[in-house]
Amino acid sequence: MSQQGSAGNVIAAIASFFIPGLGQLVQGRILAALLFFIFSAGFYAMSWLIFPLIIAIPVHIWSIIDAALFKAD
Repeated sequence: MSQQGSAGNVIAAIASFFIPGLGQLVQGRILAALLFFIFSAGFYAMSWLIFPLIIAIPVHIWSIIDAALFKAD
């Protein structure tokens, strides 16, 4: 598997930048991918309430960082 800082993690982080959870899916972490996507998409969908947008942006950033720093055991 890929190590932290590898090209695979960079690609995963870029993928998560565009679609939250896509980087985790590229890494084969299906549950994490689904959770990041569902929570981010749900909060972005409710962004007209303003408060969910405050949550959606950090969750999206967390998705990117998680994909970039992932270490396979």
